[in-house]
Amino acid sequence: MLILAFESSCDETAAAVVRDGREVLSDAILSQADMHALYGGVVPEIASRKHVEAIAALTDQALREAGVTRDDIDAVAVTYGPGLIGALLVGVSFAKSVAFAWDKPLIPVHHLRGHIAANYLAFPELEPPFLALCISGGNSMLVDVRDYTDMSIVGATRDDAAGECFDKIARVLGLPYPGGKPMEELAKGGSDTAYVLPRSKVADCDLDMSFSGLKTAVVNLVHNAEQKGEAIDRPGLAASVAAAISDELVPRTIEAARRYGHHTVAAAGGVAANSRIRGDLQRACEENGLKLYLPPLKLCGDNGAMIGSQAYYESLCQHYADMSLNAYANLEI
Repeated sequence: MLILAFESSCDETAAAVVRDGREVLSDAILSQADMHALYGGVVPEIASRKHVEAIAALTDQALREAGVTRDDIDAVAVTYGPGLIGALLVGVSFAKSVAFAWDKPLIPVHHLRGHIAANYLAFPELEPPFLALCISGGNSMLVDVRDYTDMSIVGATRDDAAGECFDKIARVLGLPYPGGKPMEELAKGGSDTAYVLPRSKVADCDLDMSFSGLKTAVVNLVHNAEQKGEAIDRPGLAASVAAAISDELVPRTIEAARRYGHHTVAAAGGVAANSRIRGDLQRACEENGLKLYLPPLKLCGDNGAMIGSQAYYESLCQHYADMSLNAYANLEI
């Protein structure tokens, strides 16, 4: 089954062709990161307009690189939430028009289900059930993946996401947006014990997380140092932040896997590209006898291929949509 898939939930426009949920024939992506870096974060209106400008050409590119035509496509898939509502509407509207014009079935895909499915593209042997750690700029959650389309959240952040924490702290340190990669580069020259930073505990749910306290602590630390004219160990602070975020994520992932009877863990999302988190997760899984799947870096960020992968499994369950499909800024997994 050949699926033409679209992703436009934030600041990447993507179109991909995927065969049977496991083989990527093409994955065309246009990032707007450089443009939004001028503003220190994503500007929703600009993101939406750029999606409109790019999506048709990316569709042609995806078909051309895959060596297929519209007649070869069996279905059209699209991210319909969660994400920036204007950006999502561009993708949904375009996908609906393509499905209607080409007389193809339309498959709606949850963005985070797509991130989890990126692992299916990298690891043909991976099958549910497993525990997924989904970490990105907008989400941080632990997902009990019982089957390809049967999953539930067992732990999540109560406020900021891990990626948002990286971005906001990077901004305070004068680093470019998005902040994950610059923070990681800066941390390579520092000690992760340079600063004592808070780790959260959520009283009524020990699998839930919170990153707002960490973000506020670092912002206050930097501002206080600036006001006093004191030097900041920038590499040490970046390394300490990465350690604090990893300490929030990794132990909870191991505990969730144990609690829900999983022997396999998969990471997903843009923050899964962070080397500190990947290393800590690898060691923790080895120590606890868990099989770990870490997607390659190119599949951690937003892309169309992951949507095409998940769409295949949605189609097997007859999860199709009609022309009334809408986009949703917030959407349960």
